[in-house]
Amino acid sequence: MPYELKEIAAISGMPGLYRLLKAARHGVLVESLDARATRSMAPARNKVSLLAEISIYTTDYDVNVPLTDVFEQIHAHYGTDLPVTNKSSEAELAEFMGQAVPDYDRDRVYFSDIKKLASWYGVVSQNLPYQSAAEAAAAPAEGEPLSTGGVIDAPEPAATAGAPANPEATTADAAK
Repeated sequence: MPYELKEIAAISGMPGLYRLLKAARHGVLVESLDARATRSMAPARNKVSLLAEISIYTTDYDVNVPLTDVFEQIHAHYGTDLPVTNKSSEAELAEFMGQAVPDYDRDRVYFSDIKKLASWYGVVSQNLPYQSAAEAAAAPAEGEPLSTGGVIDAPEPAATAGAPANPEATTADAAK
C-alpha cells in the first residue's frame, strides 16, 4: 500500500483531510493534515469517511477500484506533482482520471469527485511518506509481529509447558 490511509478521513462539514487520533464520547479527536496540524473534535453527528474505504466506480458494476490503488496509479504516472487542480477544466480532469483509472465509469464518477480526488492526493502526497508496494510487503509495520506463515509452531506458554496441547485429552486421561 503506497500511502497508509487507514487513519486518514474526510469529515462532512469540515474542509480538508484529518488523521483520526482518538474516539471520544461526543465524537472523534482529529488532527488536520496541513502545515498547522491543529487538533479539534469532530462531532458525532458529522459523517467520517475513511479514505481506505473509498473506491472509484468502474464500467464493470461488480468491480470498484480502491482509493489506495488509484493513488498508487497517480503516483506512478505523475509523482507528487499533479497536472490538475480543483480549478482545472472538465477536459483536463477527464484526461487525468483516464490516466489514473482508464475504465472509470464516466456516468457515476462526477467532475466534483475528480476534483476532490485531486485535492486529496495533493494533501496526502505532501503530508504522508510514499512507500512502494514492494517495500510495504517486504517490511513489517512497527509493532507488528513477524509472521511465520504457519511454518513454525508457536512456542508453548510457560504455564502450560507440561500440559497436553489438546484440552480434551486431559479430561479423557482423567476419566481412565
